[in-house]
Amino acid sequence: MADDEGPSLGGRLGRYARVGASVGGLAARLAGERYLGLSLDRDKHASELKRALGGLKGPLMKAAQLLSTIPDALPPEYARELAQLQANAPAMGWAFVRRRMATELGPDWQAKFQRFDKEASFAASLGQVHRAVLHDGRDAAVKLQYPDMASALEADLDQLKVVFAIGQRFDPAIRTDEIQAEIRTRLREELDYRREARHVALYRHILRDEANVHVPDTVPGLSTDRLLTMGWLAGEPLLNWKERGQEERDALAINMFRAWYVPFYLYGVIHGDPHLGNYSVRPDGSVNLMDFGCVRVFPPRFVRGSIELYRALMTDDLDRAVAAYEDWGFTGLSRDMIAVLNRWAAFLYGPLMDDRPRRLTEGMAEGFGRDMAQNVFGELRRMGGVRPPREFVFMDRAAIGLGSVFIHLRASINWHTLFESLIEGFDVEALAARQQEALAQAGL
Repeated sequence: MADDEGPSLGGRLGRYARVGASVGGLAARLAGERYLGLSLDRDKHASELKRALGGLKGPLMKAAQLLSTIPDALPPEYARELAQLQANAPAMGWAFVRRRMATELGPDWQAKFQRFDKEASFAASLGQVHRAVLHDGRDAAVKLQYPDMASALEADLDQLKVVFAIGQRFDPAIRTDEIQAEIRTRLREELDYRREARHVALYRHILRDEANVHVPDTVPGLSTDRLLTMGWLAGEPLLNWKERGQEERDALAINMFRAWYVPFYLYGVIHGDPHLGNYSVRPDGSVNLMDFGCVRVFPPRFVRGSIELYRALMTDDLDRAVAAYEDWGFTGLSRDMIAVLNRWAAFLYGPLMDDRPRRLTEGMAEGFGRDMAQNVFGELRRMGGVRPPREFVFMDRAAIGLGSVFIHLRASINWHTLFESLIEGFDVEALAARQQEALAQAGL
């Protein structure tokens, strides 16, 4: 395969010119207005930032969408605007596809498929998926990376610093250096489709006993660093189930819960992108999991910290909470900071602590979570700020994404018993052994 898509100097310079004009100009105006002591219309500025990023296909758009889901990584005006960026991007045309496929599989690539659809089934920020039929009759999903993404990624990661700087100037309560480092690492991984194939193998192992969660197989002979061919999983969008009966919606919510949290609490692994396009629902309510580019492996102690904080909140045990935050990687927390963080944690863990069927948002006025966050981080700001461990980025993203799914479904479940059944008999050493074996089997 010709290596025509490394992070070339020419590709990076071209990307810098396009991205820098969009983002750099806004940042410069922000700095100028602050230097001159003028007031800045944050809503207007945030809207302009969204428009600047919205015309860009690639990593910066994906990072902006991600930032909008991380609590307090950006001021609320910016998070609200960036959340509106659409995941779908214009697909590459057939001429582009033919050239890209020839680069990955050779000039006779079409002969390797019984059928290959010219129109993309899905198009997103880093690549697009075409439906195909293999010679053995199997339906396949062929995921093809856009050209020159390596150059785009390195250019965009540098510009991402500017986006963070905008938020940091407005609100120093949350220091974002660890968040930046985590996003850099994960986005670089997402461009490596061979690694994604190993993620698929990992999830097939982890979820092998989950009858209501389905993971595709991969086709190594039709996959490369920038092309991934998998079995096609047929299903419909989750939002189609919003009007189903309560029992069906609850069953689907439980399947989604297990799809994400069996890997985390038993293996220390999480699918970091619960975007609506990354799963579908079968007629029996079972779930198809797709797109394994963003998978996070956690130190076993981090999983222990998640459980220990829950236990600490259930028993009002401050010392246990301190140990849990240390497991998570927080450092330099005062007792006052821990008391404030515990208020936030009690809000997040609330549904898990309530031993009865309920909806996630029960008893909460609209905007309650936002108001709670502003209050908590206002207090942390007065105490000098806090630096979240980098593991929080995708843990928060998964929790928020899944929470929105459960709210869409209006699921009414005893979250407490569901969670307790998952963590019963938890042993951090046993998790470490399972994790090590699973990673070795997947080649990770």
